Amino acid sequence: FLQRQGHACTIHLENPLGQSAAALRSAIRRIFGFEFADVRAGWANVEPADMVFATVWYSAQVVRDLPFDCMGCYFVQDYEAQFNAMGSGYIMAENSYRYGLVPITIGRWLPVKLAESFAIDAACFDFCADLDVYRRIGPYAHNPSVCFIHQPEKPRRCAELGIEALGIVKNRMPEVKVVLYGSKTRSRIWFEHENLELIDLAACNALYNRCGVGLCISSTNPSRIPFEMMAAGLPVVEIHAPNTVYDLPQASTALCEPTPESLAKGMLQILGDAGRAQSMSRAGEQFMRDRPLSHGLEQFGRVVAGLLEGRRLDSARPERMYREPPIRFDPKIDLDLLPRSPT
Repeated sequence: FLQRQGHACTIHLENPLGQSAAALRSAIRRIFGFEFADVRAGWANVEPADMVFATVWYSAQVVRDLPFDCMGCYFVQDYEAQFNAMGSGYIMAENSYRYGLVPITIGRWLPVKLAESFAIDAACFDFCADLDVYRRIGPYAHNPSVCFIHQPEKPRRCAELGIEALGIVKNRMPEVKVVLYGSKTRSRIWFEHENLELIDLAACNALYNRCGVGLCISSTNPSRIPFEMMAAGLPVVEIHAPNTVYDLPQASTALCEPTPESLAKGMLQILGDAGRAQSMSRAGEQFMRDRPLSHGLEQFGRVVAGLLEGRRLDSARPERMYREPPIRFDPKIDLDLLPRSPT
């Protein structure tokens, strides 16, 4: 986006294994469909620039220590300290927020987290979706099916939590079809399901259009996937946590306590109530109509332009979007949700 606005952009890739600049440009073109004139191997040869972005926690120190004056920025996509167990890795990742870089975050929770934990200001831009790809193909069809972004190799995706919740759903409603996607990594799953593994974007949209509920769990920032699900008119179930309540709307998402029983309850409520499901589907589509990719890119571009012009950072002060209490499993009321003992 910045390149299209006339900025000269240089990309420095980590661990390029000795590949040539031409090979790196070709890889970016093949994987992402973007063409860049200047792609370089490694982080040791950064030349003077007006603005330099760190994009992962361990690149923040590289930007901090550059031997020339520049606007040092930090594109924060997750609270990456939580990618690590509590220890040196966690603390060193948190230290990246103490280096004086200017954070620009995706989503509205991270500015709150950075202000509370480190007393630093951050700008943000909204989660959006490619509305040319993610859209409702036909009327929402309420049916007993759930799709789950299942990525066991990414701890923040809480694969085990989701599978436990789906096991309860399958036990209470055996007719529910469970569809997993997103990874070639296999897990031990004891109930009937379909695993699509890795699928392309068009197939994701088709999946969202034929399912009754979408389950997506992300513990370090919202994923972009719930927003793509909503754009396709799919009701969403997620965990109720500080990182989700600032970006997900309550009319089209059901945020649950992070227990298998509570997540199962949230899914079963939608699967069992066609009227509510239809309402959530319409609300999700409506919410995402104002969030094409261009919306978030333009927000990002305005922040960058302001910083380059020497204007003060327009610090985000978001408020919670989801204000309902979490859906909660109550053992005194919801005991029938517990799996039946085998006979």
